[in-house]
Amino acid sequence: MKKIIIITAAVLGSAQSAYAVDLKAGDWTVSVGGIINAYYTQISCTGDSVGGLALGGQALGCGGKSNRTTIGNGLLPSGLITSVKSRQGDYDVAGTIGIMTATASDTAIGNNSNVDVRQGFFSFGNDQMGTIKLGRDYGLFGANAILGDMTLIGSGAPVRATQSNRVTLGHIGAGYSYLGTYGQVAYASPSMSGVKFDVALVSPVTNGPLGSGYDSGSSPQVQGRVSYSVDGLKLWAGAKGQKFEGNTTTKPSFTMRGIEVGASYSAGALGLLANVQSGNGIGILSDGDEGDTKSNNYFAQATFKLSEKVKLGMNYGMSKNRDNTLSTGGLESNSNVTGGVYFAITPSITLSAEIGQTRSKGFDGRSAQMNGGSFGGIFFF
Repeated sequence: MKKIIIITAAVLGSAQSAYAVDLKAGDWTVSVGGIINAYYTQISCTGDSVGGLALGGQALGCGGKSNRTTIGNGLLPSGLITSVKSRQGDYDVAGTIGIMTATASDTAIGNNSNVDVRQGFFSFGNDQMGTIKLGRDYGLFGANAILGDMTLIGSGAPVRATQSNRVTLGHIGAGYSYLGTYGQVAYASPSMSGVKFDVALVSPVTNGPLGSGYDSGSSPQVQGRVSYSVDGLKLWAGAKGQKFEGNTTTKPSFTMRGIEVGASYSAGALGLLANVQSGNGIGILSDGDEGDTKSNNYFAQATFKLSEKVKLGMNYGMSKNRDNTLSTGGLESNSNVTGGVYFAITPSITLSAEIGQTRSKGFDGRSAQMNGGSFGGIFFF
């Protein structure tokens, strides 16, 4: 299971796949690897109609129906990751291109041609100066939470609105906001007695799935993170900020400001993780998707390995708006609890079975819930 987490990090970050095929060409090493997954998900939605990005409601959770069945991706897409690296003079140079695709669509005859190029960057550096990265890659804010989420190799919340032609949500929108993929110029420091820091200037974005009323600002978004690792303990703190410019009189400009703190600990068979995000404009799913709204995200998880091949886990997350602004659509919170069993039948294949419940609550007291389960598998190469 540890090796699978390493290659999963490669899909969501810049690490090289542990299972990639390496080809030598002069001073260059070319690595080709990837991931394929599919999960059967069955969900049912009950309760009231809750506005906004209510993940447990019938509109988003079950795609407008009371029950849904989908065979599609889990939290990760399927993808092909190609990377190159070389030592040139005093520098380690590298580049990565990641091309992702979805499993499920709404048609049996149309081409499933949605291509999601999440990564396309190059980097250079060394052990003394650290590493500079330029191109498109995942963000820093929220990366440790989603990488540590056990449902990364499963499904988590199998929200129909996103699983068709994309992926499930894990705890995105119900525990943490999505880490995002951005054009960026980033710097990662070398480790200094277990302490590292990362900083990135990223291309400013509009406000996510709601996408109207605001424009990206004239200044870059800034993200930063400091972390400390020793033995099985890892601590981190991060922040991000961006100006959103309002383009209507009813939606004035605002500045997104977010902070997060978290920790993970592993000792023998036991694994623990906790992460908290708080700020203004950080959104439910993605940056600024609820406008000028204060919110908090909470996520906690415990896992236990029964053997080298079998792991059990339980996690819980909540995303909660602190004020009832117009942009929330009346949504107060989304929460999700998931229990899962993960069985690594080979070093490359892990099967999983999960059950969970996603609940959405409105400021007016209305509530809805989505109950569901998934089983399937993920293949790394």
